[in-house]
Amino acid sequence: MAKPEAPATPSPKRHRAILLIALALLVITGSMMLTSRPDVGIIIVTFPSGKEMVTEVADTPEKMLFALAFRDDLPDNTGVLYIFDKSGPHQLRTKGFRILVDMIWLDESRYVVHLVKYAEPCSQDPCPYFGPPPENARYVIQTAAGFIDQEALRPGMELTFTLKL
Repeated sequence: MAKPEAPATPSPKRHRAILLIALALLVITGSMMLTSRPDVGIIIVTFPSGKEMVTEVADTPEKMLFALAFRDDLPDNTGVLYIFDKSGPHQLRTKGFRILVDMIWLDESRYVVHLVKYAEPCSQDPCPYFGPPPENARYVIQTAAGFIDQEALRPGMELTFTLKL
């Protein structure tokens, strides 16, 4: 009668290879979680009057390029908040826009440094640039034309940001 064979045990080399693969996957997954930027999405901007604006965040090259392009309207008290990696003399265009917009440049402390009212849409190049502001800016808000006048905004006013979760 044949003796039943004992289950084969994996070799030490195979154990080591499996352990190294598992460890590599753990390190890759951990580094992706630590280095990926969370998608902010919506920030509520509060103006000195107390009025709140719901803004979509444009913080990637793609979002910054298309922001309000190809939209036929913009609901009241909404806009796009451009967040640049660092302060600087940032300029924006209205290429592909279908609506007039107001633009509000803010420094790192969220003080208004420059305003452009009723920026015209541009359908084809060459499109004009708006800005740069007289002082470096970190943020720009684009909203429906007339908002700056409605809120009586002027340079030096401070805005507050609240992350909507």
